[in-house]
Amino acid sequence: MSLETPSIEELCKRVDELLIILKRLVEDLEDVSKSLKTVAAPTAPPSPPPETPTPTPPVPTPAAAEQLRTVDDIKMMFPEELESLLTFEDKGDFIMIKPRQFLGSENFAKIASIIRGAGGEYKSAGKESHFRVPKKL
Repeated sequence: MSLETPSIEELCKRVDELLIILKRLVEDLEDVSKSLKTVAAPTAPPSPPPETPTPTPPVPTPAAAEQLRTVDDIKMMFPEELESLLTFEDKGDFIMIKPRQFLGSENFAKIASIIRGAGGEYKSAGKESHFRVPKKL
């Protein structure tokens, strides 16, 4: 049993694909930030930043532990061109994501990477194959 290691070119291609995805995420986040700034007009002048910030780790609360993701939360993880290739369905404990058409290896890899990053997985079941993302954070 021999393990094939990816070539430098293949690794570079993967890094380039990740950079493209990250760039789109940054652009989307900038758009959201601009929209939020226009909607939330400040009523009072912003307070000065604290002089000595002391970072504290978030304390889990019962309400935070029970937060559930929605279909819209999952959709927001995908760039528009990938989201349009998928259907999303709430299945109780998880969100089921199925392709609308053949994805091809590049799109499949991009989608699988996003799903894994969200704690999800791929279920291979022939025509019923799908991705699953748990609703619990």
